Amino acid sequence: MKLSNFLLMLILAIGNATAQENTEKEAVPEVFLRDLAAEADLIALVRVLDTDYEYIRYFPSGGTAFLQVLVPYKVSRPLEDIISVYDEGLHDGECYFDNPSVMEEGRRHLVFLKFSPDVEDQYNGLKYGCALEVLVREDNLYALRYPLNGMDLTDDFSAHAKAMVFKDPYALLEDEEISPDVRNHLLESGQLIAIDGSFRYTQGIELSVVRKLMGPQGLTLDRAARQYPRKQ
Repeated sequence: MKLSNFLLMLILAIGNATAQENTEKEAVPEVFLRDLAAEADLIALVRVLDTDYEYIRYFPSGGTAFLQVLVPYKVSRPLEDIISVYDEGLHDGECYFDNPSVMEEGRRHLVFLKFSPDVEDQYNGLKYGCALEVLVREDNLYALRYPLNGMDLTDDFSAHAKAMVFKDPYALLEDEEISPDVRNHLLESGQLIAIDGSFRYTQGIELSVVRKLMGPQGLTLDRAARQYPRKQ
C-alpha cells in the first residue's frame, strides 16, 4: 500500500472515531420528572443536617448524609423524621450534599430516593441523581430554585417559573461561585440580579406546581401512611 493511501485511511479512521466519541458525549439520556416520581421510593422536602463523607481533593468520595424530613410526599414504608442517604464513588448521578457549617442552616432539597438494598433504613439516590435545590421565599413558603439545580431534567419548566423574592441565604451568590458566561446569561434573562456586589436568584417554581407535574405516582394520598412512626 502506498504511504499516501495509508495516511489517508489513517486520517479517515481518526476522524470517524472522533465523530463517534463526540456523538456519544452529546447523547444525554432523557430524564423526566414523572419518571423520577415513579421510580423513587421516597419523595420529600428535606433539610441537610450533617454529612459524614470521605474526601478526595475536596470532593466527597463516599459516606452518609443525614437529612431532616420537612414534608413527605411519596412514602413507601414507615418514615423517620431524620433519614440517612449513602453514596460511594465519583460518578454521574452522584447523591452527595453540602455539609452546613455550625453557624448556618443546611440547604433544602426535594429528594428522590430508593431503598438501600444493603442497609436497612438507609436510602440511595437514583441513577440520574437525587435532589433538586429548594429555596425559602420571603413569605416562608418553599419553591424550587429556577434554573433548576441538582439534576438535568428533560422537562421544560420555563412556563412554570415565576418571579419571587427569596430570603434564603442560599439564594445569594458571590462572584467567584459562578462563571462569567453563566452569570451574564442569567442577568440578561432576569433570573439573577446584582445586589451589593453579590447576586441573587429571582425565579422559582412553586412546590404545588411540582406536585402536579409529578403526577399521582409522586404523591402518597393516604395521609396516615405519611405520618412519622410513634417512638416507643
